[in-house]
Amino acid sequence: MPEHNDISADLPPESGVSSDYSHVLNPARVAVYDDPLIAPRIITIEPTTTTEFIQNLAVCIDEQARRLGGKISYTVILEVTENFIHAQFREVVVSILDGGNTIRFTDQGPGIADIEKAVRPGFTSAIEPMKHYIRGVGSGLPIVHDWVGLKNGRITIDSNIGAGAAVTISLVEEEPANDEQGVSEEAVAAVRGLGDKARLVLAQFAKADTLGVTDIGKLTGMSPSSATYQLNKLEEAGLVASNPQKKRDITSLGKQALRLV
Repeated sequence: MPEHNDISADLPPESGVSSDYSHVLNPARVAVYDDPLIAPRIITIEPTTTTEFIQNLAVCIDEQARRLGGKISYTVILEVTENFIHAQFREVVVSILDGGNTIRFTDQGPGIADIEKAVRPGFTSAIEPMKHYIRGVGSGLPIVHDWVGLKNGRITIDSNIGAGAAVTISLVEEEPANDEQGVSEEAVAAVRGLGDKARLVLAQFAKADTLGVTDIGKLTGMSPSSATYQLNKLEEAGLVASNPQKKRDITSLGKQALRLV
């Protein structure tokens, strides 16, 4: 059994994990929505060693989602479950909805400071004691992000109420909007592949056919680097195109896509 350094000074009193991260101290709750019109069934995952807790929680989520007909991969479920170690397992709640095809993972930890970086490989806040139980190299959420994209699903990362993070994985097809008629399948697919920030940037082109990084910053409050990153994403999707003035013009495909955001 590997030795762990005592880092109790680094953990707040309400931490849900022991000072060496070897034991989870708080239970987790899995809320299973068999019927959206009635209260969910609650399954409690009791505290135990960190390795067992992560395994028990992931297996429970997988079994309950599949019982409802869900298709979300166990690997994806495990990756997000392991991510709770960053929240020190504080107030973990997992909700299973939409016939098992939407799973929301929430906690009351410190939250995710930079959502963009969280889904890109190599960015991590893992410290050494955590790495006895997870890889700790910043690969978890990027794996989830890529898998969900291949399945035409969505991953959404939000702030939880008060504190912490909420990560939602969904394979549920969105209901077509009334104005989707006459929009090409290519435009629909392009929009489905966009994250929330990219959709926000695309929506700004309803105000002008040509926009630059500075314009996007003024309209959305994004930093220049974030605005550039999202514009590049839109350009890769064929929704905007660069012009000689180093701005982006919305394309005909982009104009169709605008009707969907």
